[in-house]
Amino acid sequence: MACVRPDSLLTLHYRLAAQDGRDWVNTHGHRPATLTLGAGQLAPELEACLLGLEEGASARFELPPGAAFGATDPARVQRVARAALEALVPHDVSLQPGDTVQLAALSARGGAPAAAMVSQAADAWVELDFNHPLAGKAVVFEVQILSVL
Repeated sequence: MACVRPDSLLTLHYRLAAQDGRDWVNTHGHRPATLTLGAGQLAPELEACLLGLEEGASARFELPPGAAFGATDPARVQRVARAALEALVPHDVSLQPGDTVQLAALSARGGAPAAAMVSQAADAWVELDFNHPLAGKAVVFEVQILSVL
């Protein structure tokens, strides 16, 4: 059987969940994911879990806080004037704590919009957290390798 290598093309089902059990991604019951290791489609720490697994294998990995998406970085939390931010987001976005906003103006040239979660809000300002939602958290990564090329 084929074994997962650093440059393998994989088809797999996977589930990525917070330690509390809340799913962030779950392909089971849907179309499986197809990805090339090393292409940036998964966090490097998650890719490392896959190395050495054989086609047909299933595995569960529990990664400690910060291992999958790094520690929470306070420098990635920014307070922005509400008026300036409202000019960058659609009018139907409420900018309340817990909301996620996509900011095309902050994306790399031709890249995906920068995503941030509203962590605090006041009349004059909004605090945006650009950390990955699972940064600093323990995660569960479950995989079923369907094919390896």
